[in-house]
Amino acid sequence: MPTYIYAVTTAEHPLRLDALTGVGGRAPDLRAVKAAGLAAVVSDAPEDLRAKRRDLIIHQNVLERLMADGAALPMRFGLLGPDDEQVRTALEEGRDGYTARLRELDGRLEYNLKVSVEESSVLRAILADSEEARRLSAHTRDNPDAHDSMMALGELVAREVRTRHEALAEDITNAVAPAAERTSQGEPGKNHFLNVSFLVRRDEAAAFSQAVHEEAERRGEDHTFVLNGPLPPYSFV
Repeated sequence: MPTYIYAVTTAEHPLRLDALTGVGGRAPDLRAVKAAGLAAVVSDAPEDLRAKRRDLIIHQNVLERLMADGAALPMRFGLLGPDDEQVRTALEEGRDGYTARLRELDGRLEYNLKVSVEESSVLRAILADSEEARRLSAHTRDNPDAHDSMMALGELVAREVRTRHEALAEDITNAVAPAAERTSQGEPGKNHFLNVSFLVRRDEAAAFSQAVHEEAERRGEDHTFVLNGPLPPYSFV
């Protein structure tokens, strides 16, 4: 039977999992597959595994319980091994890498920061700073059929928005990064120009959150900061 894998941790981890069950409608028991000083937390894999909200929460609960008691390498939802023996072999073959990564993550948490800015604020800044943008804007306003000018204005604005977002993302990341140990850049989204994860020492979490709050205050109401965490350190595994 395939084995569903939640995380890898050390063999000495407390593994307080008695009150939890695994993913799937039959709520399988959790168990540890141990080898080479490591432990993989696993369960029997359900036959109809899908990313249902209930199972995503179960997966997350297992990771949070493990992280509360020590370092754990979180696995993405849906990771399967052929069986326990193959999982044990993988632990043995990857021992050095797993052990080094666990050492790096011990006592550390991940926080994800997303930042957006009001479009109108950016457009006002572009018009204030760019004589060409002001000229094209006035020309297209007085000449609604000037399609070439409209296209040129659109291209200029898009270019300026991208440049300003990139510079702002770098500035915000650099302002907050000293409160963290590592950063991992994610892809910007439709509604946010910055998507970055930070690896933070557990005992520095409050100071990190304060640094983010102070940066948000400094940027003003046009900017929206959304900080999520603590999270399993997926971005640093």
